[in-house]
Amino acid sequence: MTQATSTNKIVVLGNESVTLPKGYKAGGMHCGIKKKRLDLGYIVSDVPATVAGVYTTNVFQAAPLVLTQESIAKENKIQAILVNSGNANACTGEQGLHDAAQMQKNFADELGIQPHLVAVTSTGVIGELLPMDCINTGIKQILQSEFEQEEKFKQAILTTDTCIKQIGVQLTIDGKTISIGGAAKGSGMIHPNMATMLGFVTTDANIAQEDLLFALKDVTNQTFNMITVDGDTSTNDMVLVMANGLAGNEQLTKEHPDWASFVDGLNIVCKELAKKIARDGEGATKLVEVQVSGAFSTDAAKTVGKSIISSNLVKTAIYGTDPNWGRIVTAAGYSGVPIEPNLLEVSIGQYKVFEKGLPCPIVEEEVKSYLEHENVVIYVDLNQGEYSATAWGCDLTYDYVKINASYRT
Repeated sequence: MTQATSTNKIVVLGNESVTLPKGYKAGGMHCGIKKKRLDLGYIVSDVPATVAGVYTTNVFQAAPLVLTQESIAKENKIQAILVNSGNANACTGEQGLHDAAQMQKNFADELGIQPHLVAVTSTGVIGELLPMDCINTGIKQILQSEFEQEEKFKQAILTTDTCIKQIGVQLTIDGKTISIGGAAKGSGMIHPNMATMLGFVTTDANIAQEDLLFALKDVTNQTFNMITVDGDTSTNDMVLVMANGLAGNEQLTKEHPDWASFVDGLNIVCKELAKKIARDGEGATKLVEVQVSGAFSTDAAKTVGKSIISSNLVKTAIYGTDPNWGRIVTAAGYSGVPIEPNLLEVSIGQYKVFEKGLPCPIVEEEVKSYLEHENVVIYVDLNQGEYSATAWGCDLTYDYVKINASYRT
């Protein structure tokens, strides 16, 4: 049974996902890209949906991303998403673009819609051509036997992930129930500024495209762009939001009185997906959260937070339950943000470890015991202003090396 909690009139549904909003179906199957695991997933809306996307900053954008961005630009609408895992279709030249276009057209033909209404994306090994015979066979089977199995969609998008990542929220706008659902994949090659992850968000809200894109970019900067696992940014990754309008509300724009509520709901979905990705970092045992306060600007707070959460020395210390506050202070100090050392305060959980340029007396065994928890919070107060930001990451373990040393085997 789905457990629900209410946050500022927003109901959070932890076991719901992309089919929570009206008019969406999803599914997945094994088509043969991987040896055994599901590897082809899809989302379909009953009607064309307004769409917004954000994409990896890596200059080597994979063929599916190039094609999807070109398709969306035609009318800012899509009706379906097709995603394969196990093969990234990146650095595959003209053949890769041709294969991505074939995936798009074949799925569109099965659905009876125009090709530009299908977004395609891939994730997995870079530099290998897609096994198109497998994918084409899988596409033909979608409408025959595998349709409307959302759980299989969430499995089909995974690579080295150890768990599915999902969340749903509901709120009321214009007297109508608005739903927002999300699913994501991501475990390694994760770093701020849209890294190796795929995020799929659906809503039945009626919303103007330019405002949907504005909201997504703003929320992404607070959520997906505030996580890191290993400092690597991949070639394939993006977040797409589909809004099909079937809830029947008056069109949402930034001037709508309930605009802030919608953005809050979108923020909750994206933040929870981002945190799940960070917690599922390859080989990770802990979710690490860095809360920075007292900054002279939001950007300064973000920069300090990301510097700390990206530090391999901080991450390994947390894995080893070592309350080595010096690594935290050092990472803040090389962030590039002007910091006054004598104003800086650092706490690990409830234990203050650094203040006024000097270490604080601590009972080391108590702090070590805190670091054994699955969720670790580091508080950093710059005492230089009123702005704050939060970043998320994970510890760095022996298993991370094992997983990535044999990724292609």
